[in-house]
Amino acid sequence: MDTLDEAIERAGAAAYAIYASSQDPDMRYLTEFVTSDPLFYIKKRGEEGVIIVPQMEIGRAQDEASCDAITRGDAGFFTYLEKEVSPYRAAARMAYEYAGGDIIVPGTFPLAMAEDIRSFCRVTVDTNTVENMREVKSSLECDAIRAAQERTNEVMALAEDIIRHATVKDGALWHEGAPLTSDTLRREMHCWLLRHGYTARDTIVSCGEETAQPHNPGSGTLLADEPILIDVFPQDEKTGYFADMTRTFVKGEPSPEIQEIYDTVRDGQTLAEEMLRPGVTGAEVHNAVLDLFTERGYATGDEGFIHSLGHGVGLQIHEGPSLSPRADTPLVAGNVVTVEPGLYYRNAGGVRIEDLGVITKDGFVCYTKYKRRLIV
Repeated sequence: MDTLDEAIERAGAAAYAIYASSQDPDMRYLTEFVTSDPLFYIKKRGEEGVIIVPQMEIGRAQDEASCDAITRGDAGFFTYLEKEVSPYRAAARMAYEYAGGDIIVPGTFPLAMAEDIRSFCRVTVDTNTVENMREVKSSLECDAIRAAQERTNEVMALAEDIIRHATVKDGALWHEGAPLTSDTLRREMHCWLLRHGYTARDTIVSCGEETAQPHNPGSGTLLADEPILIDVFPQDEKTGYFADMTRTFVKGEPSPEIQEIYDTVRDGQTLAEEMLRPGVTGAEVHNAVLDLFTERGYATGDEGFIHSLGHGVGLQIHEGPSLSPRADTPLVAGNVVTVEPGLYYRNAGGVRIEDLGVITKDGFVCYTKYKRRLIV
């Protein structure tokens, strides 16, 4: 795996630069500094990276950032501001002067800022060096993801408990004297997570026919005897790391078809988790699950197993490595991945079960400590 120094050298550049807030996962990864405003991080070849901050942020940056920090004044910004036509142009010159030559930037680098820097030096886009670095988690990163997954286990238990104790009226679920809707259950989950220091967005709570669409967020009243698919992926507000988990429940009696689909998906997940280890590729694991589904009579076309088996999780909810048909790079220890097989049919509904864990030298360690059960 390339380092930033190798990427800089390969491009014939002097430095690597990011201009972003900590919402950018590469910026958060390289600096561990939380900021709502875009800042420059610049790493010269052969040197440690530096974050350039306003004067009012220097104390906090020096205390909290994992890299060195200097002020914009120390980097010459205010001198350049007197000479350039705009603050953006002055910031671009500051980045060039500090870098001392040509710069490589990530693909997410703002175009307007890149164009201003190009008036001083050559700017080359480096598409994936930091993304690839982020694929292998440190022990501290694994701890952060595991902690997030523990909270996810708890909020899924909350959702299951609400479904289990719901009453049934004319086929609909009721909770606390009102119909239990997707929005109600999602709101209960989000509020619980907020109280525990986590944020969740776009949580899926779908039911019945909606479950045949993997990312249908769900709407309306939840129903008895129908699959209820819940996919929640909260982010720790403190560390920035995500977790991810999906379970499919039925309150009441599932149809024989949904029960069979559930058993098949569960067996596919078990197979995948047993295969995961350093050296195996994501494609090998995905295709093994696909073969099992096909053998069970669940051939895939426009229905069936219509998405990848899994993905990496870290400072983004979807990052590398992938467990997909074209993922031909061997997995390594430190990869944190989901295992989420699913089968989806318009006439029956869909089932997905998702676990999260880390690849170790001995195999796969699952962080999802939550029983797989369909009927609640």
